[in-house]
Amino acid sequence: LRKHYDYPDLPSGYQRTSVPIGYNGELNNVRIREVHLEEDPGQYKPDLGVVDFNRSGIPLIEIVTEPDIKSPEEARNFLRELIRVLEYSKCARGEGTMRADVNISLEGGKRVEIKNINSIKGAYKALKFEMIRQKNLLKRGVEVKQETRAFLESQMITVPMRLKEEAEDYRYIPDPDLPPMKFQQKLVEKIKETIPEPPHIKVKRFMKEYNLEEEHARVLTSEIELADAFEEVAKEIDPEFAALWMRDEVKRVLYYNKMSFKESKITAKNLIELLKMIKNKEITVKAGQRIIEKMPHTRKNPRKIAEELGLIGIIDESDIIKAVEKTIKENPQAVKDYYEGKEAAINFLVGQVMRLTRGKADPTKTLKLIKERI
Repeated sequence: LRKHYDYPDLPSGYQRTSVPIGYNGELNNVRIREVHLEEDPGQYKPDLGVVDFNRSGIPLIEIVTEPDIKSPEEARNFLRELIRVLEYSKCARGEGTMRADVNISLEGGKRVEIKNINSIKGAYKALKFEMIRQKNLLKRGVEVKQETRAFLESQMITVPMRLKEEAEDYRYIPDPDLPPMKFQQKLVEKIKETIPEPPHIKVKRFMKEYNLEEEHARVLTSEIELADAFEEVAKEIDPEFAALWMRDEVKRVLYYNKMSFKESKITAKNLIELLKMIKNKEITVKAGQRIIEKMPHTRKNPRKIAEELGLIGIIDESDIIKAVEKTIKENPQAVKDYYEGKEAAINFLVGQVMRLTRGKADPTKTLKLIKERI
C-alpha cells in the first residue's frame, strides 16, 4: 500500500506499507492489534530544521498495541519485555535498533502521538512530560489538540510537528510497483521451529525447574546468552549456588564494565571451574570475587588467574588467629567503635584480616575469631 502524507521526512509524498501480517497478539497483558512492514522515512529534526535521509527506505517492522497501557511505568515495562523478546528471536540487536511512537490521552482531552523516540528511557520521559503538559492544559480549560509531537530529550519537552491525521487522511491505495507476496503455511511452520523459547516462558521454566524466585529468574534471562550459560553451569553445579553467583557476581562485573554477557569473555566452562574451586574450598569466596572481576577481559581459566594472583589455598585457623590478633592490636579505634555499637567497625576489622591473608582467610571463620577476641 501507499500511505500518503505531507511532511519533510518523506520527499516522495507517500510511504510504502504492507497490509498487516500478524493480528491479535499479547505480551505482558498488553494486546497487540497488528504487525506490519513499512519503509522508514527520513529523520526530521525540528529543532535544527534539517532532515537526515540515511535510513530512508529501509524496511522496518511496526508493532501496534491496543490502548491497554495505563502509565509511563507500564509503557517502560512493556518496551523492556518487547526488546527482550526481539533479542531472543534475533529480530533486533538491543534497544538501539528500536524507535517508539507513543500515544497518550487524558480524560477530557484528545489523543496526542509523540514520534520517533529512540530509547526506553526516552519513551518514559516523553510520556511523563506529556502527561503533565496535558493535565496543566485541562486544568486551565484549554483544549488538548489531536496532534503529532516530537520529544526533545535535551530540553525535556515535546513540540508540535503536525496535526494528527485520521486513517482516511492517508488516502491508502495499492502500490502498483510492489507485487503481492504469498507464503505457504509450511514455510511459516518451519520458521516457527527456529524461534527460541521466549523469555517470559523461560522465566516460568527456570522458577519451576531450578527452584528460583521470579526476580532471580528474570535477571538470569535478561540476555539469552546469560540464560544459556546458566543452564550449562547448572548441569554441573547446584542450580541455586550457580544462580546466586551469576545473578550477583557476574551481573555485578558486567555492570561495572558496561558490558553485556555476550560482549564479555566469560564462558560457562570457566564459571563451572570457578564455582567448583569455591565449593571444594580451594579458594575463598572473596578470592572467587577477585577472580571473577578479571574474567570479562580474559579467557584464561580461573585456576590460572588464581595462581597469578596468589589466591590458591585457604589458610588454616592458626594463621587466621595471628592475622586477627595483629589486626586488633593495630586498630584500637575500630575495636572501641564496635563496643559503642557501630556494626561497620567489625566489617572493617574483617577486611583488614582479609588484606593481611591476601583473601585466603575464610570470612565466616574470621568474623567468629574476631568476636571471640574483642
